[in-house]
Amino acid sequence: MVNNLVNPIKKTITLSDGRSITLETGKVAKQADGAVELRMGGTMLLATVCTARTVTPGTDFMPLTVEYKEKYASAGRFPGGFTKREGKASDYEILTSRLIDRALRPLFPSNYHAETFVNVTLYSSDLENQPDALAGLAASAAMAVSGIPFEGPISEVRVVRINGEYVIDPTFEQMKEADMDLMVGATYDNIMMVEGEMEEVSEQDLLGALKAAHEAIKVHCQVQKELMEAVGKPIMEYCHEVNDEDLRKQCHDFCYQPCYDIAKSGNKNKHEREAAFEEVQANFIATLPEEKQEDEEVLGMIARYFHDVEREAMRRCVLDEGTRLDGRALNEVRPIWIEPDYIPGPHGSAIFTRGETQALVTCTLGTKMDKKMVDDVLRNGYDEFLLHYNFPPFSTGEAKAQRGVGRREIGHGHLAWRAVKGMIPKDYPYTVRVCSDILESNGSSSMATTCGATLAMRDAGIPMIRPVSGIAMGLIKDEDSPKYAVLSDILGDEDHLGDMDFKVTGTEKGITATQMDIKCNGLSYEILEKALNQAKEGRTHILNCMLEAQPEHRPDLKPHAPRMVAFDIDKEFIGAVIGPGGKIIQGIQEETGAVVTIEESDGKGHVAISSSDKASIDAAVAKIKAIVAIPEEGEIYTGPVKNIQSFGAFVEFMPGKDGLLHISEIDWKRYETMEETGIKEGDVLTVKLVEIDKKTDKYRLSMKALKPKPEGYVEPEARPRREDRGERPRREDRNDRPRREDRPRREDRPRRDIDRPDYRGGDNK
Repeated sequence: MVNNLVNPIKKTITLSDGRSITLETGKVAKQADGAVELRMGGTMLLATVCTARTVTPGTDFMPLTVEYKEKYASAGRFPGGFTKREGKASDYEILTSRLIDRALRPLFPSNYHAETFVNVTLYSSDLENQPDALAGLAASAAMAVSGIPFEGPISEVRVVRINGEYVIDPTFEQMKEADMDLMVGATYDNIMMVEGEMEEVSEQDLLGALKAAHEAIKVHCQVQKELMEAVGKPIMEYCHEVNDEDLRKQCHDFCYQPCYDIAKSGNKNKHEREAAFEEVQANFIATLPEEKQEDEEVLGMIARYFHDVEREAMRRCVLDEGTRLDGRALNEVRPIWIEPDYIPGPHGSAIFTRGETQALVTCTLGTKMDKKMVDDVLRNGYDEFLLHYNFPPFSTGEAKAQRGVGRREIGHGHLAWRAVKGMIPKDYPYTVRVCSDILESNGSSSMATTCGATLAMRDAGIPMIRPVSGIAMGLIKDEDSPKYAVLSDILGDEDHLGDMDFKVTGTEKGITATQMDIKCNGLSYEILEKALNQAKEGRTHILNCMLEAQPEHRPDLKPHAPRMVAFDIDKEFIGAVIGPGGKIIQGIQEETGAVVTIEESDGKGHVAISSSDKASIDAAVAKIKAIVAIPEEGEIYTGPVKNIQSFGAFVEFMPGKDGLLHISEIDWKRYETMEETGIKEGDVLTVKLVEIDKKTDKYRLSMKALKPKPEGYVEPEARPRREDRGERPRREDRNDRPRREDRPRREDRPRRDIDRPDYRGGDNK
């Protein structure tokens, strides 16, 4: 059937391993400025982009909003919660949105200020191909066919290393074997964004991964260009800024030299420097006619022009004289002071200060019950290591209220989480939460969080494999010449006015995580290599400062930290430890005061017992080990009397296991009745397990065996056999009884007279 409403255009990208990605436009969401449907196997994403036709007056930035959303139906699942519908974005969705945003944002024209919304939705997942690695490609393709001014296209890929080989866009299953996980965003010519984690790899390994990713991205970009040409939508015309070139020149001529002098002075802190720049701007405004001083449009233009002057002055100081805003050398790290164990309440704490950036980091140890449950669309499970980052307004001197956690806080915390999580031992029994509160901020608070997290965890007694440090690198690149400068440990202004923010974390052995954003039009691998090598020098210096302040991790937990013992039991005993309805494990917790958790994994039962009191832990361990112990003949046990019978007592010699203490095994003397023994229910007796009946799983106990035999004791004579006592012979000896086949059949035997009045069967019962 021909549908005149649909005129789709489709392009295909073939990957090196034979898989393919299709991009299709013109079939769905046609009222959006741009819409592209991306498919890879059974995974399908829909990306749309819409831009406003008018601009809010006074806007001097790019108001871009990127939303990545996953539908639970894509994996055939119901959403959790009471409403059973998708709610606010998960951390994973926010992090994916940020990956797309960071690659797209620098490529809009600097004077384009219309509100623009990019939405990428996962509608189908084959649970094999990872959608976050495809979302950037889908978003860029939608932008390419929209007609919105954009200096793209871009694409994003995931690159991992498996057995020494780089793999592009691996499956979920392949990720289990990878020692490197990088997301890379780039145009055909330049890398724009990098984020990922690694298992202590070298700088050359990281560069190799970036090169492999960029080669794949070039193919993606070429196909998008073909799609854009096939659609043929013209680029929108726009005019979002009002400019006065005479005013721009006046601002530059008046302000440049004072700004250059401030940038060169290098002897002011952040707020003093800000005040000095603001004074220069105010002095220039004062030279204008009074009517212009009160004109909001003019003041808006002056703010833009002055920002350009400030940027140029800072950059020329760095490139021409090697002088930074705070007077440091290009590769110099700001002064550092560290104080581990800064506050007494948490299980671990540290304060890390580098220049005017300061993080107060705490560490809390918990049990398996404190794990975070993750119920995302494509990921279900538990996180046993949490790292949260908070950025209150007072850290930058802002007078405003502190609201909920923002996307930036989630992103910075995630980077620090990636940096240190691989250094926690795999078998560490605790759930760990690290919380970083930024008390001052002037550049690279996420790297201060990484360093502070390491210090706080070591202060808590966590035996980290190796400590981790981090540093943020910057770049000033001349637009008109090959001259450039790589800056170590950048300030906030150097990030804002510079061309790159490249964060690198690692141990003495190698890199553990990285994040990079660039704002310039090109970044050669020569610059990247220099930045990585300079970063290694910087983070080594920071690591040495950390080790000087804290040479070793705390050898033991703090007194108020929960103690924990973990051990494995056989899978068959899990039910016995838990008990019906959790009765046994709950009883152990009530009796000992310890917290007990048990979970099955790898065919074993993993038991974790925690308490701040060692005696409680020991008591719980003893109870559980008694449950899972196997009774052995000849061993001595202690337990309560559970039941008294005429022939003896039943003693619970092990949890859930009762044995018979026969009356003849209580003492060497003879008792005729149990009353004579004086044993009562509830009495605790020490007994010896003298026999285990393997067929019936019954246990015979003895107290007599634990007592010395009385002098002159004579064993009682054995009783004569039945036949010797004139008693009826045993069944097996009654050979004279007629065989069944020789006895008369039931129907031939006389019947009971059921009419007799004394008959007690049937209706007369």
